[in-house]
Amino acid sequence: MPLPPALRALVRKTPTVAPVPHRGVISITGSQAAEFLNGLTAASVPAHPQSHFYSAFLHAQGRVLHDIFIYAHTESSGRSGYLVEYDARPSEAPPMLPMLKRYILRSKVKLRDVSEEYDVWAAWGSEKEKNWETERRWDFARSGVIEPVWDKNGEWPWGSEPSILRDRRAVGMGHRLLVRKGDRPQEASTHDVASSDEYLLHRILHGVPEGVDDIPPMQAFPMDSNMDIMGGLDFRKGCYVGQELTVRTYHTGQLRKRILPIVLHKPERSIASMDRLPQEGPSLPPHLEIRPQTLQTGNESTPRPRQRGTGKLLSSVRGVGLALLRLEQVEAVEQGHARLALTSEGQEWGATPYWPDWWPHQPEEVSE
Repeated sequence: MPLPPALRALVRKTPTVAPVPHRGVISITGSQAAEFLNGLTAASVPAHPQSHFYSAFLHAQGRVLHDIFIYAHTESSGRSGYLVEYDARPSEAPPMLPMLKRYILRSKVKLRDVSEEYDVWAAWGSEKEKNWETERRWDFARSGVIEPVWDKNGEWPWGSEPSILRDRRAVGMGHRLLVRKGDRPQEASTHDVASSDEYLLHRILHGVPEGVDDIPPMQAFPMDSNMDIMGGLDFRKGCYVGQELTVRTYHTGQLRKRILPIVLHKPERSIASMDRLPQEGPSLPPHLEIRPQTLQTGNESTPRPRQRGTGKLLSSVRGVGLALLRLEQVEAVEQGHARLALTSEGQEWGATPYWPDWWPHQPEEVSE
């Protein structure tokens, strides 16, 4: 199921820049800053000191604490280091700065909370993105893990321009910008300036989870949350916190859940029959339970979704959302054997998933 025609009208077709709310920034400097980070992040710290990247801090049992963007940064004094951007809203995860300080031990690093110095913006839709947003190649593991394969002889995929990170989590996501607090990014003079809800909509339409609503700290597993596909995990790097379960899942496990975008609609409607979504589509609270409902097919031998398993609504806005779903139930919906539904404030809504246009699908000739 690619992007349904009813959603095409929601896609912004002009260059756009929008603020990203609730973000915190931690500064990490010192002669051992790279080594310190490399022992904590689920992706390898780039060898080149000016390269940005995307990753996560994991709990020792392999669950996500924070999904993070890391910007290589040079201070005015000339000292090199990193700026770690994360969702600063309260959650079950320990506060970021005290958590990182626990791991300093004798490392020659200095940590500072610089959240009051920076705002985060997102920009997308410009022509210059086409210069680096090349066709993706993918590596498929037996477990269902999927990794982007970057050109080792090309440019670093996440960029190295100061305070500008190429958002490679999905094709078409654009750039992420660190801007001095209270300032507007340079792109504001050439792009439409939109609200943070427009960035949320952009993210949902591309199937990209982010922050505590979509990747609940201490609960979410990184591969269930698409962090493998989004380029945030390195299954070949050395020891880091949370490595054991993550690597074991890659080699011997089987992924049974993914975060996918969904369309929220009245139960009696089918998105295939809609030209466009209603003007006032629902924005529902996160973490509502999504239930599978078996449809009568007239064929009792047809496989049915496991009724005891449910999905979970994550972020939503204007009638679309992200949801953590069981893959067998998504398949049942695609085959017309089931539908998904949720209830909010006594009203039932249909929840129809789709695969983003960029989502990698394993070629049939190498499928088992």
